[in-house]
Amino acid sequence: MADLAQELIGCDFCKFVNYEDSDDFYLYELGTNKCVPLYSYSHLVRNRIVIHFVVAGKGTVKLNGKKYEVGPHQIFLIPDGIRTTYQADKNDPWEYIWLHIGGPKIPLILKEAGLTADNPVYVPVACADKIEELARDMLNNYTRQYFCIGNLYKICDYMIENSPAKTDQNEKNTHLYVKNVISYIQLKYSEPVKIEDIADAIGLNRSYLTRLFKDATGYSLQDYLLTYRMKMAARMLGENTLSVAEIAESVGYGDTFTFSKAFKRHFGKSPSAFRGVDYSVATGMIPHKAVVKKPAKKK
Repeated sequence: MADLAQELIGCDFCKFVNYEDSDDFYLYELGTNKCVPLYSYSHLVRNRIVIHFVVAGKGTVKLNGKKYEVGPHQIFLIPDGIRTTYQADKNDPWEYIWLHIGGPKIPLILKEAGLTADNPVYVPVACADKIEELARDMLNNYTRQYFCIGNLYKICDYMIENSPAKTDQNEKNTHLYVKNVISYIQLKYSEPVKIEDIADAIGLNRSYLTRLFKDATGYSLQDYLLTYRMKMAARMLGENTLSVAEIAESVGYGDTFTFSKAFKRHFGKSPSAFRGVDYSVATGMIPHKAVVKKPAKKK
């Protein structure tokens, strides 16, 4: 793996770290690139996003029919599910640090900072140097999972506190509801909790809460509850200390058959076949191939 970064075209440094122990942030890759003039790439990511911290130089980002200029000490987003093309300047090309991230709270947190598909460029009003320092520290300590996740929390906090786009009270209320839902599921997933129970606990109508949660995170409530339960079950299976029946009960299933059926539908393997399989590979979190970035062809 150490030699892989040297083989990637268009990347000076790249590491596939695949950190997903945190229930808020998943960090899949991180790297740097000092672009050649007019370097460009067209990118489409699914269920994840990429954020770029521009250290020096300038370039453009195109998505949803709009073009954005991005300069030094700014951040630009490659959002989930939208093809995005970006290109370094001819005379003063970018140098940037990039993070490939995911997780249910990422869209919510970035939206709170004002970074969305409709506003993919972040211009901090202060602390750009601190944000870049935190990102560089992640590169220098990429083998330390909790250090990296901790720095990611700090970066998001700086972005929110120093965003020129402050969210209004309605958005803040939405963020609070969604955070409470996630916290509730993470606390109660081992119980036979239903969507109605979540809505009652939060104090909102079920259909309204379902729509609000989907809009904010991209997950339906049922999908997030199922995904979280399967994640925890896979982790327990990897530890190899509990029986399948005990794990089923631990993640909120009343019978082993129903749990096993849901697990196989989710992962493509039965719980017993999953034992001994590397968790990150089995759940498809490690990319099938490296992200290869190529310079734009000269016309």
